[in-house]
Amino acid sequence: MKQDHPDLSVRRQCSLLSLTRSSLYYQPRGETAENLKFMAIIDRQFLETPWYGSRQMARHMQREGHRCGRHRVRRLMKLMRLVPIYQEPKTSKKHPEHKIYPYLLRGLSVTRPNQVWCTDISYIPMRRGFLYLVAIMDWHSRKVLSWRLSNSMDASFCVEALKEALARYGTPEIFNSDQGSQFTSTEFTAVLLDAKVRISMDGRGRWIDNRMIERLWRTLKYECVYLNAFETGSEARRASAPGSPITMKNVHTHRMGC
Repeated sequence: MKQDHPDLSVRRQCSLLSLTRSSLYYQPRGETAENLKFMAIIDRQFLETPWYGSRQMARHMQREGHRCGRHRVRRLMKLMRLVPIYQEPKTSKKHPEHKIYPYLLRGLSVTRPNQVWCTDISYIPMRRGFLYLVAIMDWHSRKVLSWRLSNSMDASFCVEALKEALARYGTPEIFNSDQGSQFTSTEFTAVLLDAKVRISMDGRGRWIDNRMIERLWRTLKYECVYLNAFETGSEARRASAPGSPITMKNVHTHRMGC
């Protein structure tokens, strides 16, 4: 779109692109301060009771004196990518056109590093907003191989983390993830296929396979994020830089039991 196009008016350009003129002037609105406060409360409580769905979480909020109904809680939990650990239909946000790979870990004994890697995305609260964090972890050693922060849920930051892990640590035999659209995207799976890595994806009811990386999120949030209340993503990134005393850096090589 060009506002000063010599031959086509803005109206004509919108018509050719099948766009409404109002979309040109739309400015996305962030979450309100109240919603950000509610998201922080939900995040803390979810770490304590990861089986809470929107109904139970809304009741918890109301018991604590917060005026936050179930529909708002459900929207915020979806935005934060929080899924309770009980089995229910279609818990992962899938893309209808992406290929879903079979689950390869059933009955498999994981006995050595680089045998199986796993990944997940978590919501990270900031003082004035929130970010998403993806981590790549070795299933056997529980070592965080790479991570990236992003302010959106597109696949690019997950692809960057995956490429860094492969460049630094070689290739695993199997890479396991949930069926989220970031991990089923062609950009993400193409990197694994080019590296000759077998792709495994959790089926319904396989939330238990994420228990190691969920422990990582709990440790990270309680020992770093909640203690420091970062203002921006830049502060959070600096906290994980070499030489920083903040715990976030140390999570990289922290071996966590189950």
